[in-house]
Amino acid sequence: MKHDDQIDALIAEFRSHRRFLITSHSRPDGDAVGSVLALAELLEQLGCHADVLLADPVPFIYRTLPGLDRIRYCSSVDEVEPDTQTPVIVLECDGAARTGLKGLDRHPLINIDHHASGRHFGYLNWIDENACAVAAMIYRLARRANVEITPSMATCLYAAILSDTGSFTYSSTDADTFALVHDLASHGASPAQIARDVYFSNPASKIRLLGAALSNLQCDGPLAWTWITSEEMDRVGAEAEDCEGVVNYLISIDGIESAVFLREVRDASQFRLSIRSKGKLDVARIAEHFGGGGHRSASGCTLDGPLDAATERILAQLRTGL
Repeated sequence: MKHDDQIDALIAEFRSHRRFLITSHSRPDGDAVGSVLALAELLEQLGCHADVLLADPVPFIYRTLPGLDRIRYCSSVDEVEPDTQTPVIVLECDGAARTGLKGLDRHPLINIDHHASGRHFGYLNWIDENACAVAAMIYRLARRANVEITPSMATCLYAAILSDTGSFTYSSTDADTFALVHDLASHGASPAQIARDVYFSNPASKIRLLGAALSNLQCDGPLAWTWITSEEMDRVGAEAEDCEGVVNYLISIDGIESAVFLREVRDASQFRLSIRSKGKLDVARIAEHFGGGGHRSASGCTLDGPLDAATERILAQLRTGL
């Protein structure tokens, strides 16, 4: 099915129900947060009631996005919606388990994703791995449905695209991306204010964590890697969300083709990995090999510890690819 046909099918489905739940992946990033908020507003313009559910809190740097107070945090959809006939729209996930929410298996699911590792787990599925962000897909839905791009919607979508394109540096960024954000700016999004909120409003704990992580930096030919342990995070007073973006400092090193950041998961003997590439290596395939996924140049997965074993496993795969 072509993308326009998939969009039309989604809009027809939106118009046929009065109530929806919207969710995205656990440990939400900018694309997840901005997209769920914008989609909720889109649905309300179509006359629907939409509840936004997330398993984990929104990161501090997205705290100023309009409509944030509409997000409800829970561990199960049953806490909000006992009617199992209510459709749930799942954004940016390769499966229902990625949301961290229980009870989704009892609801009809609509799946909207842009990852190369995306899977068809819903009764309606729209996966566009060429989209720079899920927010770009929500924008297309809004345009096709002829709803108003309000300043609040424009702000949420712009912030999502800004963050998910690595500030317009990833290979998914093209002329269409800039045309899209130009339109969002013309509808009320403030690029300067959003950039200040996202990049210049970090808690001090994030900077302390960055220093600790960079002190562990290792380089070997075209590879760079570093890590942070739970003990080190406690020492600097950091939270898991403070780890976002650390890997980008590694991939920025001249001569480095791929980089990985390992974060110890508290009380789990596991490490969460953020993997980056400058394009030569498809890190999505490597992440999928370990049960994760993502994009060609930006992916992630989880590996069992200890740290030395996890590091050797990921580096062996990266070396093979290079």
